Amino acid sequence: MTGRAAEPEVIWARPERAGRGPKPAYSRRDIVDAAVRVADTDGIDAVSMRRIAAEIGCGTMSLYNYVPRKEDLYELMVDAVSGEYAFPEPSGDWRADMTGIAHQSRAIMYRHPWLARVMTTAYGFSPNALRFLEWCLGCLVPLDIPPGLKMQLIAMVNGTVMATVANEQAVAERARGLPWSEEDEQAVRGTYLMGQIASGQYPHLAGLLAEAPAVPADPDAIFAMTISRLLDSFAPPEGPVTAA
Repeated sequence: MTGRAAEPEVIWARPERAGRGPKPAYSRRDIVDAAVRVADTDGIDAVSMRRIAAEIGCGTMSLYNYVPRKEDLYELMVDAVSGEYAFPEPSGDWRADMTGIAHQSRAIMYRHPWLARVMTTAYGFSPNALRFLEWCLGCLVPLDIPPGLKMQLIAMVNGTVMATVANEQAVAERARGLPWSEEDEQAVRGTYLMGQIASGQYPHLAGLLAEAPAVPADPDAIFAMTISRLLDSFAPPEGPVTAA
């Protein structure tokens, strides 16, 4: 006979510690701070219930009284680092506000490189995630688009930040394993590309490279340009729209 299937639950609706007994020796925050510290130092793969129990000085099984699942621990960790956002009063310039929060997100992901590995939309209802969403919606009040599009804008900004940082981290990780400089690598690849273009097999690409303006090489400038163009796509057209 099999036991009853586990039911889904929200960690935020769960008491800090299940059951009765003496006052808990540790808080949920103690556990989360230890987990974030381990992940920042040794990577997310180093975060285990056994390791975190050892960090705070309790038995592994005792830890489950505070955090029933490892997935719950991840959600608590994501929420904890999401508390690093600064939420200034909305300026009235929705583009500036959303640009600023995008740069904050990127900085947080760099401070905690493991974040992209565990981030999921399922964690969108944690306390700090709700504060983030509420602040963004407040900043978007001046933007005259339907509420559903505002949610899409927020989601796309978040997705763009995550994809950008993940790519930047992958490039940096690969570069660390090369016996030559990134500049030398790009020079060799650039020479190969120009040889392929000169072959005549790629006329559209050749035309693009001949006329396209130079793309900024600095990652910060590329990120700023990407966010700017994303926000452009949500701005209502200026002036009256006429039928074709």
